[in-house]
Amino acid sequence: MTRLESLQHFAEPQLQFGFGQLFDDPRTGLLAFGPLEERRPLEIRVGVIGTLGSISVFRAWWQRIKGSIPAQRPDATHHLAFPGFEVAFRTQWRAPVVDIPVSQLELSSVLRSSDRHQAIFDTVSIFESQIRRRLLDDDIAVDVWFVVVPEEVYLLGRPQSRIPRAAQVPSAFRMDVRLAKRLLKQPSLFQEDMVAAEVYRYELNFHHQLKARLLDTGAVIQVVRESTIAPNGLDSLSGSTRRRQDDATVAWNLCTTTFFKAGGRPWKLARVREGVCYVGVVFKKNELSADETNACCGAQMFLDSGDGMVFKGAMGPWYSSSTKQFHLPPSEAAELVTKVIEAYRVERGGAPKEMFIHGRARFSDDEAAAFQNAAPAGTRITCVCIKRASDMKLFRLGTTPVIRGTAHRLNSKRALLWTNGFVPFLGTYPGREVPNPISIEVTHGDCEIEIVLGDVMGLTKLNFNACIYGDGLPVTLRFADSVGEILTAAPLPNLSPLPFRHYI
Repeated sequence: MTRLESLQHFAEPQLQFGFGQLFDDPRTGLLAFGPLEERRPLEIRVGVIGTLGSISVFRAWWQRIKGSIPAQRPDATHHLAFPGFEVAFRTQWRAPVVDIPVSQLELSSVLRSSDRHQAIFDTVSIFESQIRRRLLDDDIAVDVWFVVVPEEVYLLGRPQSRIPRAAQVPSAFRMDVRLAKRLLKQPSLFQEDMVAAEVYRYELNFHHQLKARLLDTGAVIQVVRESTIAPNGLDSLSGSTRRRQDDATVAWNLCTTTFFKAGGRPWKLARVREGVCYVGVVFKKNELSADETNACCGAQMFLDSGDGMVFKGAMGPWYSSSTKQFHLPPSEAAELVTKVIEAYRVERGGAPKEMFIHGRARFSDDEAAAFQNAAPAGTRITCVCIKRASDMKLFRLGTTPVIRGTAHRLNSKRALLWTNGFVPFLGTYPGREVPNPISIEVTHGDCEIEIVLGDVMGLTKLNFNACIYGDGLPVTLRFADSVGEILTAAPLPNLSPLPFRHYI
């Protein structure tokens, strides 16, 4: 064990709430000042789709979050009572404007198909077709669609789900995955083979596939397990219960993401340098391709407000089986940055002064040069490699772990940053194990490492999928896997860039 004398500590980034007020804790800031006034919706209109039991559970939960929900531990700072949606967000959440019931019997039947690809495809179709029909037929505007699923959809709608043979429903079409891959690359002369192979274009994941298949409609989707919002985590179908977060925490998290997905801005970073944007580069292998190097590339652009856009890049041989890394050729790297610059101009009226591009692997010299060459004069590009690290453990004297925001500078380009750790304001460490740092390295560019570390700390405060004090990863990488999964979960058409809220 070595005693380190040269540690730095980065103060907790301040967030801006309503009336320009600043605070570092999202829940306390919302409770005291409300969300940002800019783009705050006056009301939120939601549609809900699920079984009759799931819809009933959602409506009961919606009634509960209209009022206050006590904290599980009122004496603990990190447990805060939920004051009610309108009190916290200064926005009216109307009763669901659309209810779409689906058949529990039909769901259970298609979920148990012996062909898992067919099972999940057909389950998604039950929800997708109903939402798509309402979007075409109804004039009622819906800001967020709540897809409330019973526990069996959650458990059986995942890649590794298995159905006991005795409970399986024989599939009309059954095909080996390897044969399907060959047929999708080299079509068969037999139409029935191509029909059977079509479902293998889709990801074995209910959540990702549903969102991917509805991207072209512009619908914003929030998938919720029924047991998450049911009293005591009860599943109405099986009668079983599961452990989950307490009611107040569930309300804080789910209401925050609903407000964000409805177009609101809960908070934003305060005192951010003008003209800065952050980009997370996303890669996902195409598992259905016969070529194991084939992958999809995308980019997520984020601003100080947490607003983001997702850009889908081209599919190509970007993965190296020898290095286990993804890299873009210069032409594709340049195209990706060009798309981001264009979107930033639309949003802010000009090109950014600084662009930080985050990735999980080191960018190559060719990629970095292409990024910079594609940027206009006056825009400085900094490439940053961010990944979890476990090669160093840091212990403090006493009984509490290392303080969140502690950094160990390894050299002028690389440092370890503890984004997880003890939070003095909360009086606790929201974790179980000794916190590990993340490794942050400036691979290209001349930005000082201290500036990059401060920016990463700020980006850990923009996870609007929850209402937490701080995240372990910056938002540029937190949802990279999920975005990549959705970009490859279905054969997507050429879509214009969509706001980040469509993907989380």
